[in-house]
Amino acid sequence: MIANARLHWVKLYEQIGDAGVVCRRCGISRPTLRKWCRRYQAEGEAGLCDRSRRPLGSPQRRVFEREDQLRQDRKLGIKRLRIELIRLHRLRLAIDTIHKVLVRHGENRLKRPRQQRKKGTKRYSRPVPGDRVQIEVRR
Repeated sequence: MIANARLHWVKLYEQIGDAGVVCRRCGISRPTLRKWCRRYQAEGEAGLCDRSRRPLGSPQRRVFEREDQLRQDRKLGIKRLRIELIRLHRLRLAIDTIHKVLVRHGENRLKRPRQQRKKGTKRYSRPVPGDRVQIEVRR
């Protein structure tokens, strides 16, 4: 439906030829009308469809494979990983950034060996309730 509205704007502009009138009538701004007219001339009706706004690259991405190996090789927690990255690679990252990278690679949880419970643990049980209670009284 949105592509149809955009097509209507462009066709109306081609008929009238006055961008100000078209913008007032359709309730859009001039830069918006110019953008859709350029796309329509370049790509036809396919250019009037929505496009993704996601960036193609991530220039701020600062964690690489060599830093990822620390978690796998040494089984360090997030805070220790941060210290090791500073010490070994001189790379200062926030704890949230390190956590985000670990989640992306599916390694946000350390696999710890299960601790065995002691069997036959002693519980507090007495024949008389309060048998071991000690009270200190002052006069």
